[in-house]
Amino acid sequence: MAKDIFLLNISGQDKPGLTSSLTSVLSNYGAKVLDIGQANIHDTLSLGFLFEIESGNNSASVLKDLLFKAYELGVTAKFTPISSEDYENWVKLQGKDRYIITILGERLTAEQISKVTQVISDRNLNIDAIKRLTGRTSLVREEEYPRASIELSIRGKIDCKFEFTEKFMEISTDMDVDIAFQEDNIFRRNRRLVCFDMDSTLIQTEVIDKLAELAGVGDEVKAITESAMQGEIDFNESFKKRMKLLKGLSEDVLHDLAVNLPITKGAKRLIDTLRSYGFKTAILSGGFTYFGNYLKEELGMDYVYANQLEIKDGKLTGGYIGDIVDGNKKADYLKEIAKKEGIDIGQTIAVGDGANDLPMLNLAGLGIAFHAKPKVKDNAQNSISSIGLDGVLYLLGYHDRHIDLID
Repeated sequence: MAKDIFLLNISGQDKPGLTSSLTSVLSNYGAKVLDIGQANIHDTLSLGFLFEIESGNNSASVLKDLLFKAYELGVTAKFTPISSEDYENWVKLQGKDRYIITILGERLTAEQISKVTQVISDRNLNIDAIKRLTGRTSLVREEEYPRASIELSIRGKIDCKFEFTEKFMEISTDMDVDIAFQEDNIFRRNRRLVCFDMDSTLIQTEVIDKLAELAGVGDEVKAITESAMQGEIDFNESFKKRMKLLKGLSEDVLHDLAVNLPITKGAKRLIDTLRSYGFKTAILSGGFTYFGNYLKEELGMDYVYANQLEIKDGKLTGGYIGDIVDGNKKADYLKEIAKKEGIDIGQTIAVGDGANDLPMLNLAGLGIAFHAKPKVKDNAQNSISSIGLDGVLYLLGYHDRHIDLID
């Protein structure tokens, strides 16, 4: 029996029962639905059915009844006949590689989206779906924390991923927008462990610099810290130099500094959401366990690995206990926690800002440079610089409605 294939596009004001009414008509003629999709913007519906029907009287009658039902519902119906050859070519595309591109910013402009989608178009890639991840924005009420994110699902063959992502980095720098690129694989949909740097990531300060200010050696230590974060000097060497300068500082200052740590915008929203959805979280820091443990309790995290201050007679000795937690050590701890929790390395996420974070950023299934130094952004898989730490949730595909259930 010969078959006809049609694409039915419905547009108009959305209303309850619309999909049910149309599929009821298709059901009366024994139509087989090959594909279905719907989008709704400002109560305006765009609904599509790709269906197969017996040729002849059935084919003509179902089109007539669908048109009549659309008229009754107050929507517009458009039919496009699809040849068997075109349908089979479309089916073959299902095997193509899939990727997710996430665009983030305080607000997104048409120009930013145009630049990103032009890169996609220039490489003959198809956009399968576009999804808004952030809630609707008021035009009359000023947002305390503006943020916007959309997710593009694309399909096709990318010959050079480096060149592809390099274009996105250029757009990101020129237009103050974050563009994340990920393979749409099983790991992307099933992340289980997120590891964070502490200083300038979970908190908006470098603790060792604050300790140095209290010890009267602030400028000297800050200069060493900055050089280390830029990757200009070895982290271990810089750590030892800075520790010696803290010798004699009273341990009494540690508590006051801990309770006044400036937690990064979006950090609590992020950690609360991750914990609610069953993620394990860890602090892997070149800073100190005293402050890491405080944040662990404050935010409800699972693990802390950092450096332990040596204290004698109530004062810092300028020394430390145990191994220095440098970049390689952070990567080792990431692997250790993943193994302990039975989590594949592809299911892990690492977030950090400094050069000593690069080993764990590049080891993790998803590495994110957060408000990072230029060298780190250039060498990390993805970066977030335009919004707070909860931007990580949008890279995971969460919509605000999933997050607001937790808030």
